[in-house]
Amino acid sequence: MKNVKCTFVKLIAALALAFSFTIVVQSFTTNTSTIQTVQAAKKSKLSKSEKAAKHWIAMHESGGSYTARNGVCYGRYQLNIGYLHGNYSKKNQEKTADNYVKGRYGSWVNAKKFWLAHHWY
Repeated sequence: MKNVKCTFVKLIAALALAFSFTIVVQSFTTNTSTIQTVQAAKKSKLSKSEKAAKHWIAMHESGGSYTARNGVCYGRYQLNIGYLHGNYSKKNQEKTADNYVKGRYGSWVNAKKFWLAHHWY
């Protein structure tokens, strides 16, 4: 009976230790994720010329309206609604437009140059 109690106590101690380790790892992962999110936000700051080009495109595409619609295009930057994945929020429009422009043109300034040449971007 003494062996059973000893084994049971060891098992409980091992489970408690494993649970504590899991909590520490989850806390570390959450903190790391938060730090990465903050760093990404800091990196996404646009220069004055980038902000101006982004604003210029928004005004020419939608008059600055987040609810403007033209066929399958929607919002401030007249993005294809498929790009927004059903989330028409201002935050998602901004993020999606930034990603689209970065991937296609490299910058808002380059997107504006393209727009001036083709009247779309």
